[in-house]
Amino acid sequence: MRQIQLYDTTLRDGAQREGISFTVEDKLRIARKLDELGIHFIEGGWPGSNPKDDEFFARARGLALPNALLTAFGSTRRPNKKAENDPNLRALLEAETRVVTIVGKSWDLHVTQVLETSLEENLRMIAESVGYLKSKGRRVFFDAEHFFDGYKANARYALNTIKAAAEAGAECLVLCDTNGGTMPSDIATAFDAARKITSVPLGIHAHNDAELAVANTLVAVQAGAIQVQGTINGYGERCGNANLCSVIPALKLKMGVDCITDEQLAKLTEVAHHVSEIANLALDSHLPYVGGSAFAHKAGLHVAAMMKWEESYHHIDPELVGNRWRTLVSDISGKGGIIYKAREQGLELVHQDEEARAILERVKFMESRGFQYDGAEASFELLIRRSQPDYHPPFELVDFMVVVEKRRRPSTMESEELLSEATVKVRVGDDVIHTAAEGNGPVNALDAALRKALVVFYPSLEAVKLVDYKVRAIEETAGTGSRVRVLIESSDGEHEWRTVGSSTNIIEASWLALADSLEYWLLKKGAIPL
Repeated sequence: MRQIQLYDTTLRDGAQREGISFTVEDKLRIARKLDELGIHFIEGGWPGSNPKDDEFFARARGLALPNALLTAFGSTRRPNKKAENDPNLRALLEAETRVVTIVGKSWDLHVTQVLETSLEENLRMIAESVGYLKSKGRRVFFDAEHFFDGYKANARYALNTIKAAAEAGAECLVLCDTNGGTMPSDIATAFDAARKITSVPLGIHAHNDAELAVANTLVAVQAGAIQVQGTINGYGERCGNANLCSVIPALKLKMGVDCITDEQLAKLTEVAHHVSEIANLALDSHLPYVGGSAFAHKAGLHVAAMMKWEESYHHIDPELVGNRWRTLVSDISGKGGIIYKAREQGLELVHQDEEARAILERVKFMESRGFQYDGAEASFELLIRRSQPDYHPPFELVDFMVVVEKRRRPSTMESEELLSEATVKVRVGDDVIHTAAEGNGPVNALDAALRKALVVFYPSLEAVKLVDYKVRAIEETAGTGSRVRVLIESSDGEHEWRTVGSSTNIIEASWLALADSLEYWLLKKGAIPL
């Protein structure tokens, strides 16, 4: 099958997503990672549009990219101006990339209503811009903006725009579903029409406003596209762009298009997480291929089948994209899921059926009380360990108390402050220690007091930090008397784990999750009290 070019626009189109603001250093880091993945063209930004993109292209000249070519993006010349005098085209040349991509209008209404120029002038703008950049030694891709909407409105004119770019020397004509609302069948129809009027290779740039960007991209490839444009994790304006983390494995594993190597494909999940980390956006766990839940199984029937034959509920081997399959434990799990999950955590149940049945009943009971273990695997492991007759916890709670007071500051009788103080008493072996600590809230005070008590026996516990804390009311109709669930994420700087607590008392729910967090880490580290 023909070679497909992968064109990534995360650094430009992806950066237009609400909430993303890449620094120049961020963009350089992402570019290196995209190159490792085997992306062929990396669109770095729009030179001349802002100082950040200008700095990026200046610094990127020294960027070693063995697999990718850096691309600068811009638009056609302005109406009724000469190409050689257009500041946008000059900025593209000053970026000093071997490849440039220019966008031009292909919808007649956009030409007359947005550009406010004539249809003939727009064709000249496209042809002269492409020709000028070609005369300066650049490889030119032409993005036909709103091509599919334009094709519906005035097919002849839309086709004339890409014909003008082709005759001026464009190397690839990229048909853009800019509004993201085109149906796959209409993508195929427009591609067939485009192929009849030009022999220049075609590409696809799809947006996801109708949740069809990936499907439209794949249909375009079937219709003859040789270049696919998209972003990592589907980042982009409004509903985003075609997600390359779905497009790439679909091309390689479903359609037989060897667009990257097997080794590069195995880095896909790592790249998705790397970019989301830089973007400061939590990766959607339900993303296909790269999400943490993409190969997760919760139903007992599914887990039982997976234990017999791993392909029974997987459409691909998750390791091919650098992911893994895992089981989730809940009140709909079966015994097989409990046994497998225990084994996954290095725990072998001696009397499998009997112990698994007892643990499953315990899980069902606890979930009826507000606990949820599919997002708190550390608490589930502790539940299994505590079911063993020879288990000895590294510490035990004797009691705790939390006090919250509103006090007037000594300096003024008008200003007030809230003071939270917690006292805890814990037993480690035969020793009992009683400590107190203040915090900026009752949970923070309880956390500080518990750590203060335990660090006397386990100094290495200083490494553990609480990195996330979530509270959810489970019985909303009960108002302030609702049972709440507290989920805590902790880290020691190298690993993260999650624990859960539930109660009608938010302090008790927090205590249960906090205690699980520290107990889990101590067990994993094999900590011995001083």
